[in-house]
Amino acid sequence: MLEVRTWEAELDAWLGPFLDALSHKARRRWAPVYIRGLYGRTERKSIQPIAAELTPGDYDQLHNFIASRSWDTAPLETILARTADQLVGGSDAILAIDDTAVLKKGEHSVGVAPQYAGVVGKNANCQVLVTLTLARREVPVPMAMRLLFLPEEWTSKPDRCRRAQVPEAQQKVRTKPELAIEELDRVLAAGVRFGCVVADAGYGISAAFRRALSERGLRWAVGTVCIQNVYTPDVTLASHPAATQAACHGPEAQSFRHPSEKRRAGCQAEPSTCPRHAPRPSATGGSGPRGHETAKRRRAAKPTGAVAANRGWRRPGIWIWTGWLHRPESWHPAEPAPSPDGR
Repeated sequence: MLEVRTWEAELDAWLGPFLDALSHKARRRWAPVYIRGLYGRTERKSIQPIAAELTPGDYDQLHNFIASRSWDTAPLETILARTADQLVGGSDAILAIDDTAVLKKGEHSVGVAPQYAGVVGKNANCQVLVTLTLARREVPVPMAMRLLFLPEEWTSKPDRCRRAQVPEAQQKVRTKPELAIEELDRVLAAGVRFGCVVADAGYGISAAFRRALSERGLRWAVGTVCIQNVYTPDVTLASHPAATQAACHGPEAQSFRHPSEKRRAGCQAEPSTCPRHAPRPSATGGSGPRGHETAKRRRAAKPTGAVAANRGWRRPGIWIWTGWLHRPESWHPAEPAPSPDGR
């Protein structure tokens, strides 16, 4: 006879390894209660309505389980990473680095400030957490959402951090890419397997973030912004004119070689004429405007030493792909869509 298991039974089986890692008996008792409350029928997922729905009269015990800071979450995080790897890990898996916003109305929650919130597509009063998600094919498994980004409104005010009981070690300025690399190292140490790291332009614009991925021997694909300075594939390095060398001091004056062309922002690059990068038809969906996409291989510009940076010099760095969606300015949606060559 086929056994039909309820979602509560499935949840108990899933939580088994995590509950075993909780050393305290009371925590093993209240963890499943709280998680069931999050999945339950209560509209508000705060402690009071969850306790009223599942354990009437035991609000204080559930509140103590949530509010207590005396237990270590590291064993649970390691189990979560390994469980995610068992489900979707492998050489064809993708590790997606991003961040998520938690909208707030007050100003006392740690890290809350007016900042960009992807959930609403604009700046809003919120907290922002760096996230790591392991995915294979169409199955994503969230693995990390524990490092809270502290904006300048917090890191520049030590007294505010102390009042909110932010640990002193976490009061220093750290960017989202730096937090992401810290989380990446943690899941790598846990043995999580993936073939490529992806991230949007909020992370890809950071040269230090891209370099950190390469230093760890990882394959990666990240977004960037249209103002990213680039060179064409034909750029070379030539000896710098003597007049400019004389203006420098120290060994850099003898060793610096300047690029053979001026760097330009990616959005200023001309459309490619190479057949390999020929435009291909595309559409935004529905009856909206159509155009064509162009992709071109470029070299990112990077600073070279303090003197070079002060003078605006940048050497060609890693290879990148830049792309644009070109839309005709005078085309009306009711007209036939133009072909990629404009005819």
